[in-house]
Amino acid sequence: MIKDKAKKKKISFKTGTLAFRTKASAKDLKKTRSDLPQNTAADAQKAQKKVTQDFGAGARRSRKSEGKRTDAYERSGLPQNTAADAPKDKERVAKRMAAAGLCSRRDAEKWIADGRVWVNGEKLLTPACVVGKDDEIVVDGVALKEKETPRMWCYHKPVGLLTTHKDPQGRPTVFENLPKSLPRVISVGRLDLNSEGLLLLTTDGELARPIELPSRGWKRQYRVRIHGQITQEMIKKAAQGLTIDGIHYAPCVIEVEENQSGGKNQWVKVTLTEGKNREIRRLMESFGLQVARLIRISYGPFQLGSLPVGEVREIPYKVIKEQL
Repeated sequence: MIKDKAKKKKISFKTGTLAFRTKASAKDLKKTRSDLPQNTAADAQKAQKKVTQDFGAGARRSRKSEGKRTDAYERSGLPQNTAADAPKDKERVAKRMAAAGLCSRRDAEKWIADGRVWVNGEKLLTPACVVGKDDEIVVDGVALKEKETPRMWCYHKPVGLLTTHKDPQGRPTVFENLPKSLPRVISVGRLDLNSEGLLLLTTDGELARPIELPSRGWKRQYRVRIHGQITQEMIKKAAQGLTIDGIHYAPCVIEVEENQSGGKNQWVKVTLTEGKNREIRRLMESFGLQVARLIRISYGPFQLGSLPVGEVREIPYKVIKEQL
């Protein structure tokens, strides 16, 4: 009888072990299946076999896979970091380049992809890299200078210049015609080829981006000479916002200037909150009016004033700090 009890106890123990193994294997197999978009019976059997082999022993990394680096970032030879886990005293390399006024953050990422950027003697193959003050960044063979105090200028852009650093068609650009005394700068927003007036320039790309966003609430004001006569009905429609060719334009304010002699042309002031590409021209075209001249006279708190065409006026850092 004692032998029978021992036998039953042994059987019960084995049964319990088998049930435990089966339960754990099924759970792990279910997890394995969830990672596979499509499975067949053969796949399930392979997964079951793998779970059984690994069960109780744990997953082990092979030395071969541990030593092999295939990721582009790892190939760069730099420590793998992201913006999320970056220390407070570090920042993305593209952000550093933009802050130095070298280019926009988006252009910096393109330059990295083109192999033009080196960090600590290693060619950078991905923009997913954070750098500190002690890291050496070289772009096109020239070391990036340390971040300096941001500077900003008001520039009176003339007609006939593109707001770009280089035009594929060889047309004249704003940056080719700036005073030689200026350091490398980027523009805050743009003015198209046939527009003139106030264009803000800065050495700090990180300063430019938030100024451009409509969320800052800075208004842009323009003097516009139109061919034709604007009506009160047109002014009301513009104040409500319009959708033209599938593009929605936010409400804007149009004011007719006083003391005009009449005739075929008329001067108006237009105040925008967004400043989308060719917004005023498209707005007037939708009314059957043609823009003959377009001059931006203010951008947020900054005014064009009496600044001569083609000249720049630096904005004191104290004013920049107060406004931003």
